[in-house]
Amino acid sequence: MKPTPPNPLAPPDADARRAVAPVICYPTETLPEPDMGLYLCALDAARAGATLTVPPREAGAVRVPAGSFLRISCIEGPQVGDLNLFNAHDLQERFFSGKTRALHGTHVTVADRLWSTLPYLRPMATIVRDTLGWYGIDSFGGSVHDVIGTRCDPYTGRLLSGQDYHHCCHSNLIRALSDATGLTLAEAEPLVHDVLNVFMCTGFTRDTGQYFMKASPVRPGDHLTLFAEIGLLAVLSACPGGDCSAEHSSDTAACHPLRMEVLTPPQAALAGWASPEISAYDRSHGR
Repeated sequence: MKPTPPNPLAPPDADARRAVAPVICYPTETLPEPDMGLYLCALDAARAGATLTVPPREAGAVRVPAGSFLRISCIEGPQVGDLNLFNAHDLQERFFSGKTRALHGTHVTVADRLWSTLPYLRPMATIVRDTLGWYGIDSFGGSVHDVIGTRCDPYTGRLLSGQDYHHCCHSNLIRALSDATGLTLAEAEPLVHDVLNVFMCTGFTRDTGQYFMKASPVRPGDHLTLFAEIGLLAVLSACPGGDCSAEHSSDTAACHPLRMEVLTPPQAALAGWASPEISAYDRSHGR
């Protein structure tokens, strides 16, 4: 609970100031819309390829060719995962959770896109199926698949508890990225970034504005499926908090594996589709 600081007296027009209507920061009416019909038809025709089971409290990586699908599945028990996405051919281009949040909201679902970092700023992936799409926003303000939380990490753990913990999602993602690329752990760490919290149920408290988590509604058989708009290296950590009902950096929480599957459609199923180009912004005039 946050301490309550002394507040100055409200001005006479306090109610009027609070009553000012909000304005959406980034209106999205001009964003190109994904061709969901094309994607869904391609998904129905796709064949399973690489499959990886990510152990509890560990991470794993798969490569997803452009025009293929990545399906992340709950297979044994309620479990959330932290997902990093990289351009498979240029690790400097990676998932930008902040801009994704600004464009699509705090939680993402079908037809929302996962955008890449500046100066690239293009869709890396599009969500095409979400078996938790029914959840919506609950009475606490919670929802699933958030792009607001950072990732559990050992530095914050030490700050708050004074203890070292080596299976935080941050640490797991570093090890998996290192294994997948041949980078050293020291080289991989700066590339690990804020995540898509797959299956995690989160929100903000209304009284203190603090980030909260609650037991995920995910159950075995639930999955989230992404269409790879560019060639991806996907790195997923099975969070040490399990379903995050009580804690997220723990050796005692009930944890389960997650599965990543690559599904590739026949080339004809994506006739006319092409990977999006990087941002056309001309930087030369602004320098």
